[in-house]
Amino acid sequence: MNDIANAFLRLVKIMDELREQCPWDRKQTIQSLRPMTIEEAYELTDAITNEDYKGIKEELGDLLLHILFYAKIGSEQKQFELVEVINGICNKLIVRHPHIYGDVKVNNEEDVKKNWEKIKLKEGKQSVLSGVPVALPALVKAARIQEKAKQVGFEWENKEDVWKKVEEEMAELKEVVNDQNNKNRIEEEFGDVLFSLINYARFLHIDAEGALEKTNKKFIYRFTEMEKMAAAENKQLATMSLEEMDVLWNKIKKQKV
Repeated sequence: MNDIANAFLRLVKIMDELREQCPWDRKQTIQSLRPMTIEEAYELTDAITNEDYKGIKEELGDLLLHILFYAKIGSEQKQFELVEVINGICNKLIVRHPHIYGDVKVNNEEDVKKNWEKIKLKEGKQSVLSGVPVALPALVKAARIQEKAKQVGFEWENKEDVWKKVEEEMAELKEVVNDQNNKNRIEEEFGDVLFSLINYARFLHIDAEGALEKTNKKFIYRFTEMEKMAAAENKQLATMSLEEMDVLWNKIKKQKV
């Protein structure tokens, strides 16, 4: 524990020194840091997707630095202190885990989640959905909305019923897809299909965002390999027919990577 405390205090000291002595660090504001923080978060998720623990370790350090940076600015602006940030999350965790720090009994993780949402409502939340960040990417947001609704019982009973809903939404999309004069309705129905598929992913215990990112990476790999194979034949994809490209694509799919 002492090693952790010493390392943390070392980083706090370095942050203080950089803020006082480095022209770049002195210039930063919460608004200028915001896009960089988002980038760091995405780099962390990329490392997690690849199960790159060396990368995870590095990106966690970068994010920790950003947290200290915001806390430093908060202190300078006389808004809050780092100790308040730390004690705030400690207190929140204790209050929201009465099965650990109180006498509440739970049977499983679902009970924990339901208690969590009940406690948040007691704290003044107006809706169980109010904790879903507005700025989340739409796919991630959909999954979080569904998880939140589940905690108050607004949930399908089994994955078969969820799949029926997927098929129902797909049928509705097919009905309107040829009506090019009704783009808004097509967009709405397409969104409903995506929302229902994300719901189905939850019932399969799959992270829809993670699954899609893995498919993105797989496509990028196969496409770039296809470009290499075409170049080896002194060809460019732009001059090849779809049938010719499909032959290369199928060869790459058979490769083990």
